[in-house]
Amino acid sequence: MKFNYQARTKTGEVQTGVIEASSKEAALSILRRHGLYITLLQEEIKKPAIAKEIKLFKKTTTKDLVMFTRQLSIMFKSKIPLIEALRTLYAQTTSPDLKEKIQRIGEEVEAGTHLSAAFVHYPEIFSSFYVSMIRSGEMSGQLSESLDYLANYLENRYALAQTIKGALLYPMLILVMAISMLFFLSLFVLPQLKSVFMEANVELPAITTFILNLGDFMKKFGWLIILAIVALVFLVLQYKKTEQGKKFFDGLTIKIPLIGPLSKMIYQSRFAEDLATLIAGGLPIADALKTTSDTVGNEPYREIILKAVEDVKRGESISYSLSFSPELFPPMFTQMVVVGEKTGKIGSALREISQFYQKEIERSIQNLISLLEPAMILLIGLGIGGIAVSVIMPLYKMISAF
Repeated sequence: MKFNYQARTKTGEVQTGVIEASSKEAALSILRRHGLYITLLQEEIKKPAIAKEIKLFKKTTTKDLVMFTRQLSIMFKSKIPLIEALRTLYAQTTSPDLKEKIQRIGEEVEAGTHLSAAFVHYPEIFSSFYVSMIRSGEMSGQLSESLDYLANYLENRYALAQTIKGALLYPMLILVMAISMLFFLSLFVLPQLKSVFMEANVELPAITTFILNLGDFMKKFGWLIILAIVALVFLVLQYKKTEQGKKFFDGLTIKIPLIGPLSKMIYQSRFAEDLATLIAGGLPIADALKTTSDTVGNEPYREIILKAVEDVKRGESISYSLSFSPELFPPMFTQMVVVGEKTGKIGSALREISQFYQKEIERSIQNLISLLEPAMILLIGLGIGGIAVSVIMPLYKMISAF
């Protein structure tokens, strides 16, 4: 937020200008620390929507957040004052969105606000898990350790996400290229041969007729099909944003063959890692579970974790609550939690579970790719083979006729 101000200096001179701050109180605090006596302070009139800068593709990415957290952790550990650390990060951050947020956070902290309270204003960047870890570090006097935990946690999660994306990129690229090639042959190559076949008065095989008709259909109604696909994708994305839609798609994700078991392991690993990190940060079990329910990223898992929160408040153990959902938390998972609870090392047990599942996830991804690659090669071979047969058979008939 920008504010126009008018003030007097200690010598009585009138000074006017514009200051950017997260709130009117923060702006007043900053100006007063500069020895100014405020006579007027009002929010700058906002520009019409059409005049605003378009901020598409400028949102803070996961990589930006990972770098910010790691750098803040290193500077804080090096005993650099928090305000100076935030100013340094503001100066070197390249993301416009994050740069703006760091500036506002720095102003709030300089005005006396706790770092966690400043972060909580930007939930689109700093999740409830992130804020809880910072708040826990502030309360225990171990903010440096909390920042280090967060940096390691975010780096591990980012690395896992990149592993999954990288593993799926090659198969998807092959699939897109194969589909593009098949459409190109159907739309532009085969129609050129159609006139040759017609002039030779050759009876076309069913497969050739089908492919030629498909090419004609795509030429006439291809734009309509593309429009329908775009509209369908838009409607699905809008539905997914609703509570009912999110629940439907989240439930579907963990039931799809091959993908479902991998998704479950990802959510189990995420739950264990998040809960272990929050417990290590000093949060009570019930509060840690509540925060984890917001970060697990799947509605069926979220509902089970919220039920566990209520059970824990009544004095039950985590393992007792999770044992009623063996389809989402297998017996091995709950048994390891039982061991952690009995030995008083629940955080260590959860971290071991997370590490185990991360290795299983990597192995499952490799197995999935090993299945996808031959399957796609088979599909591509069938497609190209079908087109080749549709061309060769009429040519063979033409040659046989002479």
